[in-house]
Amino acid sequence: MQLVVGRIGKPHGVRGEVTVEVRTDEPEARFAPGAVLRTEPGATPPPTTDEPGVPFRVPATLTIEEARFHQGRVLIAFEGIPDRNTAEALRGTLLVVDSVDVAPPDDPEEFHDHQLVGLAVVTPAGEQLGEVARIDHAPSSDLLVLRRPEGRTALIPFVRAIVPEVDLAGGRVIVDPPAGLLDL
Repeated sequence: MQLVVGRIGKPHGVRGEVTVEVRTDEPEARFAPGAVLRTEPGATPPPTTDEPGVPFRVPATLTIEEARFHQGRVLIAFEGIPDRNTAEALRGTLLVVDSVDVAPPDDPEEFHDHQLVGLAVVTPAGEQLGEVARIDHAPSSDLLVLRRPEGRTALIPFVRAIVPEVDLAGGRVIVDPPAGLLDL
């Protein structure tokens, strides 16, 4: 499974650096010089290079030449991206890693999104509520997006009071929702 760790934003300066919207808890490790990141499969090719008639294609992988933090943003220079025009062509490209390359968290109370997606969601009494469709990262807390059996979705705050247990080995998330939460 491909995990998005960043999205390339606008160019910074004239030497090919780009801003990157970070989507990982470990930016220092993911964006270290020498790291190779895959690009989103099927990324849309930008207009063209400086050479007339030669389209620029987003490479399948990008190697980080240099990364630095500047005013709360990550600025990255990739190998083979020499100037602002080429950097502009990368705008919007997602940077991904394979989930097998991501070590599990050290904290037993912490989970990666891909570990939770697809797990059955049940009450403490064992009643089937649905399955985790995705995780939404909201400012106040993460939300489990629950796909209900009838096709609807429900949002469940991923907090201990409502989600007392995650059983990865058993393939389930135990949820104790307050009255009416699943009806919203």
